[in-house]
Amino acid sequence: MKDKEDSPLSRSMSVGQIEMISLGGAIGVGLFMGSTSAIEWTGPSVILSYALMGVILYVIMRALGELLYVDPKTGSFASFASEYVHPIAGYLAEWANVIEYIIVGMSEVVAATDYLKYWWPHISPVLSGTIIIVMLTLANLLSAKTYGALEFYFSMIKVVTIVLMIILGLLIIFLGFGHHGVPIGLSNLWSHGSFFTGGFKGFMFASAITIGAYQGIELLGISAGEAKEPRKAIVKSVKSVIWRILIFYVGAIFVIVTLYPWNKLNAIGSPFVETFAKIGITSAAGIINFVVLTAAMSGANSGIYSSSRMLFKLSTEHDAPRILSKVSKHKIPNVAILAISFGIFLGFILNMIMSALNKSMANLFVIIFSSSILPGMVPWFVILLAELRFRENNPDILKDHPFKLPLYPFSNYLALFSLIVIVLFMFINPDTRVSVSIGAGLLLIAIIVYMIRHRKQTKN
Repeated sequence: MKDKEDSPLSRSMSVGQIEMISLGGAIGVGLFMGSTSAIEWTGPSVILSYALMGVILYVIMRALGELLYVDPKTGSFASFASEYVHPIAGYLAEWANVIEYIIVGMSEVVAATDYLKYWWPHISPVLSGTIIIVMLTLANLLSAKTYGALEFYFSMIKVVTIVLMIILGLLIIFLGFGHHGVPIGLSNLWSHGSFFTGGFKGFMFASAITIGAYQGIELLGISAGEAKEPRKAIVKSVKSVIWRILIFYVGAIFVIVTLYPWNKLNAIGSPFVETFAKIGITSAAGIINFVVLTAAMSGANSGIYSSSRMLFKLSTEHDAPRILSKVSKHKIPNVAILAISFGIFLGFILNMIMSALNKSMANLFVIIFSSSILPGMVPWFVILLAELRFRENNPDILKDHPFKLPLYPFSNYLALFSLIVIVLFMFINPDTRVSVSIGAGLLLIAIIVYMIRHRKQTKN
């Protein structure tokens, strides 16, 4: 099979970098900070929620891998949506990605400035945030290889920390390591209420949060167009990243809810810090602060990379200003990168101003950030829909295809149904209703703009 696209962007990232980018993109700051919202809703059964959501994402990634193997290109899932579903689906996937990662980028920079205060309590957040944005922008402007290298090490730090936490946690649980030789055992999984504390409704409320934790895994579908050996990178990444993420998320959450009573997690702060402190690592807080700092910078780094490629693609399709389609001599969409970085900077400054004027207004930014969950799910919907149409339209290609989605079409329909149910429960849950409504509103605005623009073009 030959690539359909002679990519205008460079193919300079290695298989290892692509794999680590996909892995790191889906491991966010929330896991390290011990966010307990999902655990509060469903108790220890949150382990099962992470596992089931991981299976859904496995189906989505295999569907994407099936498409990418035939046509590895930059911004691929949006192209597949336009080709196999409808042009408006591709348009919506592109703008949803831009919206999602600008919001995520703003939030991660704000988080990073807070983490820096651990070492430099008097540093100006405006100064530190500006330095972080400039540094990440330069890394993205140099080359895709430079971005890949930086994200590789960011992701590696997160992954190593999680692995150590899981190993140490298992030693404490089963061997009593750091606990006077007395194993903690598994009793915390059922001793403080039932395993399914919140019942079915609580489990579904939690699933909306747990599936949001996997946002960014589709970065493979954006970076594939800049891989040296795209098909090799696609197959290896899809096969390995999913089970690794399942181990990291399910393993880490299992350790947390087994080591500590789930209903007392709010009182202990970060479970990661406590786990390292249990075995006598007194500098645990500093270590974890460094890790979450790199995790925040990784999130912002991925946001700049991902959304700039989508903005570049929108420009080449005349759905964004033409200047954004310019590339540097290194085949980097430098104008799009600068535009995204400027958007993140503006949002960051706006947040600083709101926080200074009115503390309650800072909560508005939190709501806006969580509104990225629904736009973040748009690529998953279009991937699944595009794969269904791809199968219908290309029976000859599928005969010799070595990387097909298993259990088609049942796996595809099951994943689609699960995503729809999760969105419905986000509207039912009063804690996520505002956020998902804002996300839906942003997507509706994008659809209206598309219809107006293309109606004018049709008349002309």
